[in-house]
Amino acid sequence: MSATVEVPLRRVAHGRAGDKNGTVNISVIAFEMRCFEDLRRQVTAAKIRRRFAHCPVSAVRRYALAGIGALNFVIEGALGGGVNDSLRLDRHGKSLSYLVLDMPVRIPAHKLPGAVAAGVTQKKRRKQ
Repeated sequence: MSATVEVPLRRVAHGRAGDKNGTVNISVIAFEMRCFEDLRRQVTAAKIRRRFAHCPVSAVRRYALAGIGALNFVIEGALGGGVNDSLRLDRHGKSLSYLVLDMPVRIPAHKLPGAVAAGVTQKKRRKQ
């Protein structure tokens, strides 16, 4: 079993977002498929709801798209009535997606992007 390390979600995934009325839609897409199952286990609707505790969220639904290594979250109420109705500055989906991408996840060290490439580089250097 490989040692796990805690990293921000943005280290292993990127996000896409959209907003409509009071609802924000945030997708978390693994950079590499080998990390998807780790993300599926850890990035849950309950954890996303806690990340948005400061917003008037009424519901969070998660959809897993295993074929493309993505999780899609529909977060109702997070926009406080919508981008134009909210008194909060920059209440757009893309801004709120950074709140998700900053959450900590535990990933086996060998699965981190660049880990395989770094291992190959070290082996090449030893041979020289």
